[in-house]
Amino acid sequence: MSRFTGRRVPAVALAASIGAALLLAMSLGAHSQTMTRFPAPGTPSDTLSIHAATDLSALAPLIQDFQQLTPGTTVEILEYVTNDLFSAAARACQEGRPLGDVLLSSSVDQLVKLANDGCAQRVDGPNLPRAPRWANWRDEVFGFTFEPIVMVYNRDSVPAADVPRTHLELAELLRREADRYRGRVGTYDVRLSGIGYLLAFNDARQTTTTYGRLLESLGRAQVVVRCCTSEILDEVAAGRLLIGYNMLGSYAYERMRRGQPIGIIMPADYTLVLSRGAMVPAHAPNTGLAGRFIDYLLSERGQGVGQSQSFFFGLDGAAPPGIEGPDVVTSGIARPITVGPALLAVQDAARRKRFLDDWSQSMIQSAP
Repeated sequence: MSRFTGRRVPAVALAASIGAALLLAMSLGAHSQTMTRFPAPGTPSDTLSIHAATDLSALAPLIQDFQQLTPGTTVEILEYVTNDLFSAAARACQEGRPLGDVLLSSSVDQLVKLANDGCAQRVDGPNLPRAPRWANWRDEVFGFTFEPIVMVYNRDSVPAADVPRTHLELAELLRREADRYRGRVGTYDVRLSGIGYLLAFNDARQTTTTYGRLLESLGRAQVVVRCCTSEILDEVAAGRLLIGYNMLGSYAYERMRRGQPIGIIMPADYTLVLSRGAMVPAHAPNTGLAGRFIDYLLSERGQGVGQSQSFFFGLDGAAPPGIEGPDVVTSGIARPITVGPALLAVQDAARRKRFLDDWSQSMIQSAP
């Protein structure tokens, strides 16, 4: 896949442009979100409302480039954590009212559940067939990124001999070096994080034995759980945590690219691959512009901006330099999380409760 050859937005300029955008605190139910407005670069003629559970700094270059193609478009982004976005979207759908024009989420299973419940519109566009077959469900939910799920470590504090290359190696390390790594490993709190739950659920599908051993080892190591990738990466970079498990590769790479002492491991036994999802809600007020934005995300130009400035990995599996471990595509270790009806099992209420109960019990019982 060729990279976009347009002007790259320097990090300082990008930060300044985000800082110059209008930030508003908005209340939605019991939670508070932040709304960022990107004013139209030309004469304002239309507004695109995006409700997103993803990092604003990654979205900003894509939004700004899309505005070059549609200079009359003002873009408003309301940021959520994944579970809050899902709850707000489901409630709006049930009540027959709009919640933005586009939903973006790393918890693609939640978008599939919304679509299955009749809360999505079908989208048309010339670039939509570029999505891999595993990343398109009924032309309603589209995956627009290729996100390997990685392990990270603090390069200044973890000896080379300790760096785990597989899931089983991580479990064995935490058993062998229990004192050194107790309270120094971080991952998602799957009870609070939609993406954390999705990844843990798919880990369990890969190999029950390895997942069970790893879960026990994490519990014995008094794993630190957080809501979000960014919080864990902050602590790994600062050395408060030594290892982060099941991190989004793009977020980790962005930190490494900035010079933080973070090493990134592509697990050699298998590497889950997530594709961030995009959908147009059933009651979206501006469906034409919404469809055009999703089509842009999958276009060669949009993918080029994404690879060079936002998510760094291409839909073709191309990885940036500096990642440790085998190439996920040529080695056959990639395990894409297919966007489709199989994800409905992830959202089944009874199955979810059992899984979370088992996870919580393992963490409590395994702790010393």
